[in-house]
Amino acid sequence: MPELVTIVTPSYNQAQYLEAALLSVLEQDYPHIEYLVVDGGSSDGSLEIIQRHASRFAWWISEPDAGQAEAINKGLQRASGEIVAWLNSDDLYLPGAVSRAVRLLRANPGAGLVYGDGLSIDGEGRPIKWLRMGDWGLADLLRFRILCQPAVFMRREVLRQAGYLDPKYHYMLDHHLWIRMARLAAVLHAGNEPAPWAAARQHPAAKNVAQAPGFGRETLRLLEWMRTQPDLASHLERDRHRVQGGAYRLNARYLLDGGLPGGALRSYGRALLSDPPYALRHWHRMLFALASLLGAGGLARYNERFRRPQRRRAARELSGLSGLEGWPGLALQPTPHP
Repeated sequence: MPELVTIVTPSYNQAQYLEAALLSVLEQDYPHIEYLVVDGGSSDGSLEIIQRHASRFAWWISEPDAGQAEAINKGLQRASGEIVAWLNSDDLYLPGAVSRAVRLLRANPGAGLVYGDGLSIDGEGRPIKWLRMGDWGLADLLRFRILCQPAVFMRREVLRQAGYLDPKYHYMLDHHLWIRMARLAAVLHAGNEPAPWAAARQHPAAKNVAQAPGFGRETLRLLEWMRTQPDLASHLERDRHRVQGGAYRLNARYLLDGGLPGGALRSYGRALLSDPPYALRHWHRMLFALASLLGAGGLARYNERFRRPQRRRAARELSGLSGLEGWPGLALQPTPHP
């Protein structure tokens, strides 16, 4: 019997992006989807959008909640599917994502979690960068290798054993969950598939932009949590330099994105002391943090200098893929010349 897949979308005052997110689920080619929408009591027109599509949901609710983790857990704990995932209301699934995740889990019964590549898009849905993930397991997650959350699909039973999302985390809640699930079962990347599974939207109101320093603080808090876990002690002892270097490098990235170049440079310095080879892969961000600190417009230069080539490269990479033209929430442009 085909596996039932439950998708949960938490929603709160993101009407601008919500309909595209909903349609990116409803237009998937996999026929066995249970779709649950959990709205936190939006007041911006989101409720009207939800009601417009409500006949295609298995269940939905709109009521105040205590934040993203509670909203997602509310849906996940109601799920009937053997496979579960959540899609935030400003992100998108791309064509065939659910089918590909089901095939990968079916072919690998020992995997508790599978993930594909992602695509970063801006507020208008224009591609920024193809987010290529590595073949990462528990050791890599402990080094703060970050998965593209909307491109992750889980076995419900492993999620249940791991204990769902921890509501005490507001920013790194997904990474905390991946680590707890990776303790229980294998984590598997889709490999060299010809297309990303999901699109993660970057826009001024997104948490990872508007509240970037909060992500940095929780990254270091997560590092401290890892140190309290007896079953992770041997991993951390063997790999402490790369674990610590990964945490400080990620903290620095979030501080820089949050407009705090001084704190970013200090954190990059600690990353360099812990794991120089990995930290030096981000030398350009260190330079722009320094330029910004000196008043040389480093952050603006970073966006101008690096986003444009990234966009051109992403457009070239996506140009040969079928099914993306006209997909909800995407705004593809003609492939630019090199």
